Amino acid sequence: MDLMGTPTHPHTPDCASTSVGLPPVPATLPQWERAMQRARAAGQMGQMAMALAFEQQALALALRLVQQTPPAGREDDCIAALVVSHLNVADLQVQAAEPDAAARLLGRAHGLLQSLVADGRCGAALRQAAWRHGRETHAALLAHVRSHGPHPAIAQALAGGGLAGLSS
Repeated sequence: MDLMGTPTHPHTPDCASTSVGLPPVPATLPQWERAMQRARAAGQMGQMAMALAFEQQALALALRLVQQTPPAGREDDCIAALVVSHLNVADLQVQAAEPDAAARLLGRAHGLLQSLVADGRCGAALRQAAWRHGRETHAALLAHVRSHGPHPAIAQALAGGGLAGLSS
């Protein structure tokens, strides 16, 4: 999986892999929360480029949280962090007049959750959390289409079989 959530294998992420170029130090939820707080503070000060940079840092941390196999009992929190980060970056991209980039990111987020749900190598709690949070990315895809019109990445994500019936 790359930093923007695209699985390195077209259908399934490696739940225990780490991304190339990232330090080998495990990500933690407190690190993600700090990056989110910094992003929020930068946004409140009107420093949107800085807010985007911190949101992207939070997204990279969230991806690592899921890739490194989340701590037992924190799978839902890690998937929630992943979804929130994707949605926040996409919102900032729309604000920066980049709805195409936002559509691609939302499509990747939804596809990532679908891949996690289908990946038998991932633990059941992680797969179930991905299934539960899939409704949020699905709603974001539909909202993006309503606001910005159809986009191939969104059509592909919605045609990806959806998350219905994949509960584990």
